[in-house]
Amino acid sequence: MTHLPYGGIPTFARAPMVQPEGDWTADVAVLGIPFDIALGFRPGARFAPRALREASLRSVPPFTGLDGVTRLAGVTFVDAGDVVLPSLEPELARQRISAVAEDVRDRCSVPVFLGGDHSVTYPILRAFAGVPDLHVVQLDAHLDFTDSRNDTRYSNSSPFRRACEELLNLVHITTVGLRGLRFDPEAVAAARARGHALIPMTDVAGDLPGVLARLPRGKNVYLSVDVDAFDPSVIPGTSSPEPDGLTYAQGMAILAEIARHNTIVGLDVVELAPNLDPTGRSELLTARLIMETLCAVQESGIFRP
Repeated sequence: MTHLPYGGIPTFARAPMVQPEGDWTADVAVLGIPFDIALGFRPGARFAPRALREASLRSVPPFTGLDGVTRLAGVTFVDAGDVVLPSLEPELARQRISAVAEDVRDRCSVPVFLGGDHSVTYPILRAFAGVPDLHVVQLDAHLDFTDSRNDTRYSNSSPFRRACEELLNLVHITTVGLRGLRFDPEAVAAARARGHALIPMTDVAGDLPGVLARLPRGKNVYLSVDVDAFDPSVIPGTSSPEPDGLTYAQGMAILAEIARHNTIVGLDVVELAPNLDPTGRSELLTARLIMETLCAVQESGIFRP
């Protein structure tokens, strides 16, 4: 007997609950990181893991589409709960995030991390230090490669700068959806000097097939999705929305292209602030985005019987 979406305990996609360090294995493991004290503007991303779990109950796999194809059948899911975080000790928080992310990564094929602000991506990536030739594909309105913001080196503006400094295996970053009035010239120059691909939203809007052709292929890819990459009319619940962003279809086309043609080693979704969207659609669409991305990952053959 199955609960209706609003009944029962809201684990992600009704997956069984496990301890991160426990005796389990799975194709997909979900880990929440309710942390948003590194924001520079409106808080609320700490509430996203719980909101995404509730939103995921609307569509629990497997899914059979209009085409008759059933997706995510046989793919095993677990929910590893949330990292237990201190309220105002960011260095301790980063240590715990890295340790628990490593526990989860060791036990599943594709870990899915529910942020949290974008600063959490840096300690998550430390759990992937052993992945050779690691590529990051980042969907984001902002570059998040600033060396320091307001005398802070570990804000949500700097996760990829810190990761590139520490992780020798992190060889390339592709950022898609960049736009807005304010960019740190030093950060842009530093990213370009390192050879990163900076793809503005104008390129996506003007030539999506051309953008898809510029994405990595045949690589080990970590996907980092900042929901402010999407237009605020699609996902309004975020700290720093920027107009003229991705449509859902554009974002999904990019994520599916990456998932189908690379080895996805991990996925995070960050900067969702459900308290800033009273309609609830931001978490509903974000939960669906995660599921559709995993459907595309399945097509790559990562989830083997």
